Amino acid sequence: MFMKSTLIILCCWLTILPARGALKETKSLRIEAGKEAIWIRTSAGVDMLQYRLVRPADTKIESAAFFHPFTTPKGVIVTDLAPSDHPHHRGIFLGWVEMHGEKDADFWGWGQHAPIKDRRIVNRKAAGTRHGLTAVNDWMAEGTVLIHEELRATVQASEQANVLDLTYRLTPKSDITLSRWAFSGFCLRTGKDGKLQFYSPQGESTLPNPSHLKPESDWPDAAWYAANVTLPDGTQITSAVINHPKNPPSLWHNHRDVRMINPAITAPGEVKLKRGQPLVLRYRVVAADGSVPTALLNSLADEFKAAK
Repeated sequence: MFMKSTLIILCCWLTILPARGALKETKSLRIEAGKEAIWIRTSAGVDMLQYRLVRPADTKIESAAFFHPFTTPKGVIVTDLAPSDHPHHRGIFLGWVEMHGEKDADFWGWGQHAPIKDRRIVNRKAAGTRHGLTAVNDWMAEGTVLIHEELRATVQASEQANVLDLTYRLTPKSDITLSRWAFSGFCLRTGKDGKLQFYSPQGESTLPNPSHLKPESDWPDAAWYAANVTLPDGTQITSAVINHPKNPPSLWHNHRDVRMINPAITAPGEVKLKRGQPLVLRYRVVAADGSVPTALLNSLADEFKAAK
């Protein structure tokens, strides 16, 4: 019953489909849903992606509803979960560090400027679909729902890259202010091993690491930014985030030491959410083997830009 009704709800606002022009031959996928996660694997049984429905018991993370691991076509993991330097980071996730509404909350997990105790993103329903999954989550603060989230994820696997398209529909239950911060929002956290270099459509970025206390130090908006990591054995892997032009204005908190790709809609200024008026955010995430596939990322960005 849920899968049928959820698809009716979500399809009315989602028109982004898996990339078909930029990627060449694609692989069929197997979607397996369990109580703790939804697994997405190739037909050969190679893990590509996992969406966590329940917080891992062996971590300090309070919220579920995140993706980890996400792998390259050769099966190398590009994401990290609860690293020792930032144990609240969780693969590919969404959350803001300071929210003010019916209750104040920090769903990012930092805990310096808004409460994190009894603040967590809780999965209510989830189901596999032909091309990925749908999920319904509540952003809870002391038993009160602050935001109702509907998520649609579509995936595509090929020898060139694995692609994850995400559309978040966030409906606030009261007026909410997202305070101005240089970081938080949508984030991809990479692993700690190896040398990391950032790239944009213009080539390697030599901009200095931004300061988490200075939004103006964030990097300028771009169609995409990519993190290329050279692992200790010499293997190169690339992860990238493509921003949709219909998202609110963003600056990017891409930090080499913190090893995250973070288009922050709160960096240009605070964001006001009105009760009952959904905020829709769209991101495309790419994982590839080898050096940064600039031409492919540009093509994927053009396709994403054209999606309504």
